[in-house]
Amino acid sequence: MTIRDLVQLYGKAPQVENLRKSLEEESAKTVFLEGLVASSAPLLFASLSSPAVGTATGAAVANSKFCTLNSQLFFVLPDEEEAGYFYNDLKQLLGEEQVLFFPSSFRCAIKYAQRDAANEILRTEVLTRLTSVAGTAEAPSRVVANSPLSTLHSPLNIVTYPEAIAEQVMSRQQLEVRTLVLRQGQTVEVGQVVKTLRDLDFHEVDYVYEPGQFAQRGSILDVYSFSSEYPFRIDFFGDDIDSIRTFEVEDQLSRDKREQISIVGENSPLSPLNSPLSPLSSLFSYLYPHTTVIIAKDYQYVRDAIDRTCQEADANEVQTITGEQWMKDTASFRKIVFGQQTSIKPDVTLSFHTAPQPLFHKNFDLLRQSFADYQSQGYHLYVLADSPKQLDRLKDILTSSTDETSSATRTAVANSPLSALNSKLNYIPSALHAGFLDHDLRLGIFTDHEIFDRFHRYHLRSERARSGKAALTLKEIQQFEVGDYIVHVDHGIGKFGGLVRMPIQSPQPTSPISPTKYQEMIKIIYQGGGSIYVSIHSLYKVSKYKAQDNGEPPRLSQLGTGQWERMKERTKNKLKDIARDLIKLYAERKRSKGFAFSADSFMQHELEASFLYEDTPDQLKTTNEVKEDMEKARPMDRLVCGDVGFGKTEIAVRAAFKAASDSKQVAVLVPTTVLAYQHYQTFSKRLKDFPVRVDYLTRARSAKQTKDLLQDLADGKIDIVIGTHKLIGKSVRFKDLGLLIIDEEQKFGVSTKEKLRQMKANVDTLTLTATPIPRTLQFSLMGARDLSIIQTPPPNRYPIQTEIHTLSPDIVAEAINFELSRNGQVYFVNPRINDLQRIAEIIQRYVPDARLAIGHGQMKPDELEKIIFDFINYDYDVLLSTTIIENGIDIPNANTIIINGAHHFGLSDLHQMRGRVGRGNRKA
Repeated sequence: MTIRDLVQLYGKAPQVENLRKSLEEESAKTVFLEGLVASSAPLLFASLSSPAVGTATGAAVANSKFCTLNSQLFFVLPDEEEAGYFYNDLKQLLGEEQVLFFPSSFRCAIKYAQRDAANEILRTEVLTRLTSVAGTAEAPSRVVANSPLSTLHSPLNIVTYPEAIAEQVMSRQQLEVRTLVLRQGQTVEVGQVVKTLRDLDFHEVDYVYEPGQFAQRGSILDVYSFSSEYPFRIDFFGDDIDSIRTFEVEDQLSRDKREQISIVGENSPLSPLNSPLSPLSSLFSYLYPHTTVIIAKDYQYVRDAIDRTCQEADANEVQTITGEQWMKDTASFRKIVFGQQTSIKPDVTLSFHTAPQPLFHKNFDLLRQSFADYQSQGYHLYVLADSPKQLDRLKDILTSSTDETSSATRTAVANSPLSALNSKLNYIPSALHAGFLDHDLRLGIFTDHEIFDRFHRYHLRSERARSGKAALTLKEIQQFEVGDYIVHVDHGIGKFGGLVRMPIQSPQPTSPISPTKYQEMIKIIYQGGGSIYVSIHSLYKVSKYKAQDNGEPPRLSQLGTGQWERMKERTKNKLKDIARDLIKLYAERKRSKGFAFSADSFMQHELEASFLYEDTPDQLKTTNEVKEDMEKARPMDRLVCGDVGFGKTEIAVRAAFKAASDSKQVAVLVPTTVLAYQHYQTFSKRLKDFPVRVDYLTRARSAKQTKDLLQDLADGKIDIVIGTHKLIGKSVRFKDLGLLIIDEEQKFGVSTKEKLRQMKANVDTLTLTATPIPRTLQFSLMGARDLSIIQTPPPNRYPIQTEIHTLSPDIVAEAINFELSRNGQVYFVNPRINDLQRIAEIIQRYVPDARLAIGHGQMKPDELEKIIFDFINYDYDVLLSTTIIENGIDIPNANTIIINGAHHFGLSDLHQMRGRVGRGNRKA
């Protein structure tokens, strides 16, 4: 079953048919849909766009002044986040082509005037699509009357929010003037197209990698329009357009062919093209009242939000509409209000009886019993998840766990419809944002992320337009200066000689009328004046030379001498020597015997399925590799390398629980007291629903607590112990140690590592690190290990929004107040200890309600630890400190970090500090 089947099913609801009839009546200008909660609203409107069979005939549609089947639905949600989730749901239900998102032009608040290229693409795409259907919108009756019902155009669904519609856009006439339409087979001079692009304020570059750029290479013209997620490649044959294709920025490879394209210039309120001579207009000038329905939760709230945006925009001279103009512009449109209440009087009210999905908090006994109760009442249940693997986990939990629960539970299950649970449940490999129960249709929709208390993130298009890592290769080429050292994998070290255009040698004799084709090449100059030319399609063979620590320039390679080949051969021989030593170490490890852990139990499945984020492919692969190592009869010795916040600790939790499930003890060794306490909280939270005891051993524990803990550890009463160097002391004895987890081993000294050698003779060892040292990787204890790399962050985690501002008390106060408004906490990092007190006074003056704590490395250890622990326990709102927070602080509730004087820090420090936020389910 697919999610589209749900749309058809929901379309059979009597309220959907009544809504269609109401919208076809001229008197029903405002319709109130009462009682829609969670994702029931997107599902309802998706089913409205897909009429049920028999609900209308061609004649009825043709004679209707307003046709819901061929109309545009314009959704205005209260804020960007809610609009994003609503858009994501509609996109899942109707497909990407039918649903558009209209965001603000700005990355954050409009008053900061930080434009976002990806958002501008989405905005321009909406305007272009609205312009392209103008003919249909102006005469819908004629189009509908002359078309059979089965061939009607699908309605356009636009989702937005107040801050986005407050910004004025270029008028329809100006958009048409600034739009260049090209078709395959069209006759047009390349020079004329280039001149038009310059008039539209496109910038000529060697390779396009962001919107607003074009590149000409002979008969090929690359253009990155503001109306497309991908750039266009136009291939001319003389003055004829031979082909049009989209292509990937990263590898320059074509994606798909296009018959016709619209190239649109910059459409931003801050664009220099938007002068007083070309006035802007409201977005609603693109919409027609007789073919558009405006749907909102609260029209009065939208009006107030637009007024707030209008006030913020005055400082940057961004033209916006007012709340009064919003009400005036929408007065002639048909309106739908949905939710629990309405601020405007409706002409028609339709009631829905829906309720949000119940909270289960990973209580699977409650989940199974609830499913059984709903089925006994005649409900049809649907379980939705983005990941097919997550659906498989749910199936396993709902079936295998019933065999291992208590006898009373098994008896209750056997006497209920739950015994055939999986046969009656419908699993759908697509997810909505929020599940719900429809009591009228006897329908229950459950989402996996709500069952497991996981965070669900919405995804927008055009992310690639933000010039991410994929475009760095082309950017770096353009940033090269003549004389820079670069390395070619086949020819060695040379100097960058610039970009040159060279004619392409055709294998067939060219026609006299055929133009000569050129291609961009990279010139590399070698010792003795020799040079080679590298095509852009072979960029993977070229890399920038990484200078040695002594700063001396490298020795250039000489072409035709075999020098580079001999150097590569010597390097290969050294690698073989290292490999030979590693093989010897691996052979010795394989000869030693260790404990073979048993296969995963149902509790292990439950633990992994309850992870807050969806596993990344790297994380899933690493988890499987660790568990496979543990299940073998030889000791595991694996290094897990991953960036800050990429999920290394979660892998450690799963491995520790697997060991504890076989009655083995686990020791987790960390470098600092603060990190030990952090891991203790993390492990305790993740394992609180399982029969495992977790404790920690640091100098912060009292003498009595330490004595009792060591005794329990020796007696086997503690399953998982987390600690600092004290864990390897002589007084620490384990009853049956099965797994040793070391976090950031490079922070431990040589003597500590020697003790670890003795401690882990036949014990499985798992090492976690974000910054492995090459020497350690090769020659030390860490060097002889199996390696797992986690390169991708959790997909459901929001990217951290980073902004650069000149320091001012107003910006600091606004950032702190915003975080406090959502009950969060704030880090404030300053490079100098002497300035901390002065900054604290400024914060207290501008944010008097904020509870502030100061921490730095010159404080007494006990005092500093107490401040950190109090901040973790939410006794403070703001932690003002130096870089001490970069070492292992993990506080999901702290999602704003202010770094003063960022130029005083190195890139690694900034990266580590930035990784302290965004570790929970909130945007940081």
